[in-house]
Amino acid sequence: MRRIISLTLALFLSGTLAFAQSTPQLASTLPTIPQARGIGGHFGMVVAQERLAAQIGVGILDRGGNAVDAAVAVGFALAVTYPRAGNLGGGGFMVIHLAKGARGNEARDIAIDYRETAPEAATPTMFLDAAGNPDPAKSRDSGLSVGVPGTVAGLALAHDKYGSGRLSLAELIAPAIRLAEQGFRVQDDLADSLPAAAKKLARFPSTAGILLKNGGKPLQSGDRLIQFDLADTLQAIAARGPRAFYEGTTAKLIADAVQQAGGIMTEQDLANYRAIERPVVRGTYRGRTIVSMPPPSSGGVHLIEMLNILEGYDLRHLGRGDEALHYFIEAMKRAYADRAVFMGDPDAVKIPQAGLISKKYADSLRAEITDKATPSADIHPGKPGEHEGQNTTHHSIIDRDGNAVSNTYTLNFSYGLGLIADGTGVLLNNELDDFTAKAGASNAYGLVGFAANLPGPGKRPLSSMTPTIVLQDGKPLLITGSPGGSRIITAVLQVVTNVIDFQMPVADAVSAPRIHQQWQPEETVVEPGFAPEVLAALTARGHMIVPTRPGTSANSIEVTADGYVGAADPRTRGALAAGY
Repeated sequence: MRRIISLTLALFLSGTLAFAQSTPQLASTLPTIPQARGIGGHFGMVVAQERLAAQIGVGILDRGGNAVDAAVAVGFALAVTYPRAGNLGGGGFMVIHLAKGARGNEARDIAIDYRETAPEAATPTMFLDAAGNPDPAKSRDSGLSVGVPGTVAGLALAHDKYGSGRLSLAELIAPAIRLAEQGFRVQDDLADSLPAAAKKLARFPSTAGILLKNGGKPLQSGDRLIQFDLADTLQAIAARGPRAFYEGTTAKLIADAVQQAGGIMTEQDLANYRAIERPVVRGTYRGRTIVSMPPPSSGGVHLIEMLNILEGYDLRHLGRGDEALHYFIEAMKRAYADRAVFMGDPDAVKIPQAGLISKKYADSLRAEITDKATPSADIHPGKPGEHEGQNTTHHSIIDRDGNAVSNTYTLNFSYGLGLIADGTGVLLNNELDDFTAKAGASNAYGLVGFAANLPGPGKRPLSSMTPTIVLQDGKPLLITGSPGGSRIITAVLQVVTNVIDFQMPVADAVSAPRIHQQWQPEETVVEPGFAPEVLAALTARGHMIVPTRPGTSANSIEVTADGYVGAADPRTRGALAAGY
């Protein structure tokens, strides 16, 4: 295997590996967003939110693994090195593009849904108080909020069906086991995030004993994080496959921990869990094909809905001035209004997906848009049926054959519930807050939902995760996705349009400041970096502009005539693009 160059050495050596690390400023207000560096490679590229995991992924490519193998290895590694969002105890979505000839097939696109599920004892009223009102303490801070984890099943399914066949699951997990057993130095985002989470982590002795020092203080930069219990859990999965997680000792320990925290998950819930393959959601934008995640993600559907609306404007001519941004905001409002009403678990509710992503429906929405802001109160979910015909982490990967993976997975809040199931090393999610506690209520990210997304036995909560691959002439052009709760979909939207409409190199597309509007509340949040006169013009159009810190991390890859270019989003310290 080619040697992996230390980050303290060369950023690029021909024939070996190239790395670029993001280093955002940590001040409470940012005058600008640091510029990402585009890193080139001809044989493979991995962009992930944590450097050690990204290095592991590109090492798997160098050993002959394909993009799916690398994505699986990165997923297991992030569970060790990026515990605020990387996980075994959460869930997510993977979008795969298999190039022509991969595993003897024509080119095709696959979506793997390994979203968490509600326990069988879940009810539509489980997050209400005695007066029938939403109780955030139940949906965010107790064992009731823990969904049945899907990550292990999802990663194992991806490897089994779409890996190269050259590397076993045990070989892909081995680097994560070594990091858990031998430990690694706390740095970058891990060092930044632990202090803010310390109070939550201290609630659980099983967590405090691993992520906090004596006295309850968080591990600091330079300390060593060793996770023996997590290493044992990973060893069991490597030896016996995913059933070692969902049945037997590990499952019992997880179920016991959840119940002791006030939850209702059982060992049978874990034994019943299955990851699901679903047809990708597919659209077109200015001659390119958009391949993204279908429900229970709302991301792909509403990404395509917004792109369809924006396709009617000459954005390239307008540039990123107030007129173009006005159209972005208006498209966002309408898509998020539809999200609130129509979206949920597709196995439990009927979703008018074809209508929502139809060009005719977008035409009808665009016709409502004027040169002034439309108040959110005046926007109502449309009638797409008439046109039938926070904390999360993302990594993007492509291999030498053009196989590509866009993977986003999560624990919901940073460090999830904060509970490590004693004896397992597994941090558990608080993902069930993504259900709607009561029709018309909002979740922790301010997203309003209705009956389609109420809790229920075995249901998968609605998500904003938007792993996406853009194809040109049937081959990958852009691989992208992001964390960021409700802001994920609009972050991906802006990376895609920055590349296609504004013809930005991927590093500029990722670094450019972003806006976000989600129908309710009325406000449009804007990152630092927009010209004051542009924001003043948006205000004059009637938009309520609210400055915000950067909150997404769209680690992306662009395929150019000169090879692969990876861009680690500078909004997260320690994100890395690694290519060779």
